Amino acid sequence: MRPVGYAVVGLGGISQQAILPAFANSKNARLVAVVSGDPSKAGRLAAEFHAKSCYGYGEYSDCLKNPEVEAVYVATPPGEHEKYTLQAARAKKHVLCEKPLATTVDACRRMVRACRDHKVLLMTAYRKYFEPGSVALKKIIAGGNLGRVDIIHTAFTEFRPAGDSSPDWLFKRKLSGGGPLMDLGVYCVNTSRWLVNEDPVQATAFQWTRDRKRFKEVEEGIAFRLNFASGLVLQGTASWGSVLTSFIQVHGQKGWACLSPAFAFEDDRRLTGKISGQWFGEEFKAIDEFALELDAFAGSIRENRKPEPDGEQGMRDIAIIDAIYRSAKAGRTVAIRYPGESSKRRKS
Repeated sequence: MRPVGYAVVGLGGISQQAILPAFANSKNARLVAVVSGDPSKAGRLAAEFHAKSCYGYGEYSDCLKNPEVEAVYVATPPGEHEKYTLQAARAKKHVLCEKPLATTVDACRRMVRACRDHKVLLMTAYRKYFEPGSVALKKIIAGGNLGRVDIIHTAFTEFRPAGDSSPDWLFKRKLSGGGPLMDLGVYCVNTSRWLVNEDPVQATAFQWTRDRKRFKEVEEGIAFRLNFASGLVLQGTASWGSVLTSFIQVHGQKGWACLSPAFAFEDDRRLTGKISGQWFGEEFKAIDEFALELDAFAGSIRENRKPEPDGEQGMRDIAIIDAIYRSAKAGRTVAIRYPGESSKRRKS
């Protein structure tokens, strides 16, 4: 396969730690350009990661005119995902967009529509679809090994105390869309519905804030329950008030299985459980999940096929997150409103 040329837009922590280094481990993607609001950073990182071109945000249109750029990886704060995606779509460039897809359902809808109208692909950057431990758990569930799935417990937490190196935009609702639910809980939501191939219909939630000075605009922690039409119940938690950890545990009629750590990309992970009275366990070494993601999208581009997960899946996650926030605010269970479905419910 001829490698797909990418421009990475937004050179914050996730780009420097994971996205840019991933091109060295990719088979079908190559880094062509970087785009940043800091020209000196753009030049430095372009040199470090062997990108031919670097641009400022004000030069984004010039980047999109570069014939070697076939796709953009949008890694700006979520509140800015829409504008960079729409510009790319109009320039006939494919878009791989970091999660969450956007901060509102309406913004997601406009992104999906623009990419569809301009006949370019839009993929939401959920790397768990390609990580071997998550894939193994999905196979166990899809194969019926657990029987009918009854409950899922999942959590993703990270400690962000006052005075740490967290970027300011994380705590500004306009740019982030919310707190740990948007940043971390979106993994709990998306991975769970991907594992069982079903979308929830109701949400119940409670959120809390201890450090009200630091968390003025967004929550510090949130716990939520999602009800599915099949009877499945999901219990999830996301917090910036405790140490980095994550897990997803799935319980069924015949057994249970747990993946931990489930969502962070730095650590080895373990898949354990007990099915029909028999214990099992398997360890998965940490791998470059971002390289797998880049290659997956490159394959979709070259073969002109719908990427998985696409923009629609990212939009459905934001609809669920919106319901979780509405429930926390109202103090009651609320129905999840999916775009274009009204009261109709369907499996994903």
